[in-house]
Amino acid sequence: MIPWSPVSRRLLLGKLGSGVFGTFLLPPALHQAMAETATRTAATGQPAHGASRQAPLVMLDPGHGGKDPGAIGVSGTYEKHVSLATAMELKRQLSAGGRYRVELTRARDVFVPLDDRVARAQAHGAALFVSMHADALNDHAVRGASVYTLANTASDAQTAALAQRENSADRFAGPSWHGVSPEVARILASLVRQETRRGSSQLARDLIGSLDRDLPMLPNPDRHAGFVVLKAADIPSVLVEMGFMSNPGDETLLRQADHRILVARAMKRAVDAYFAGTAHLVAAG
Repeated sequence: MIPWSPVSRRLLLGKLGSGVFGTFLLPPALHQAMAETATRTAATGQPAHGASRQAPLVMLDPGHGGKDPGAIGVSGTYEKHVSLATAMELKRQLSAGGRYRVELTRARDVFVPLDDRVARAQAHGAALFVSMHADALNDHAVRGASVYTLANTASDAQTAALAQRENSADRFAGPSWHGVSPEVARILASLVRQETRRGSSQLARDLIGSLDRDLPMLPNPDRHAGFVVLKAADIPSVLVEMGFMSNPGDETLLRQADHRILVARAMKRAVDAYFAGTAHLVAAG
């Protein structure tokens, strides 16, 4: 396991009077891995074969599980099964190239509290956190994929209701700074949150652009709300709604292995694009 320190890419800490300054935060493991990847790719034109200990870790989070079925489709399909099956396929695709390490918050039909999902990502030193869902709405005509990032207020009433339902999953059941003054800790925490929000937003844009090539999309698919599962201050995190179980068309597609492969392929393209952009910034630095 790669040790995780939330403060990082070229974080300059120095005493300028009582000041602290910094730019571009990323976990050190990701910074090192991206630099090595950029060097190898520049030298050989090919990515490395076989994920090393330094490869960035992508934490996939299949929604719900165990006693929490999540949304139940119009023909009885459980969201928990769809989310796990698609996450397993995405893990297969991401692992195949040897560029990433991939872990799941759950790899079988078990219940995992929301806070534990975030804690697992932090404990593993994840570079990205992707939560995968397929919710339901009262309006069965609504369909399409969408991507959500964390915010204190929801982008719209539909998203607010969705976040409330997802956050209530715990009905079934932050990093601290040591050795620094409270003032410095506040500054560092603020820098980390800002960089994490930028990373989350970039990943969301990459996902929307990639999903839109192959899948039906919800109008205005770039949305945000206060999802508990996205609260890690130091890991870029998104929640992907792959479709709506309440819509017969979406449910039918999500039950099909070929469609789940298509969804996973689109998500993998987005992860590749995200890390390619990060590697470019590291190499340029």
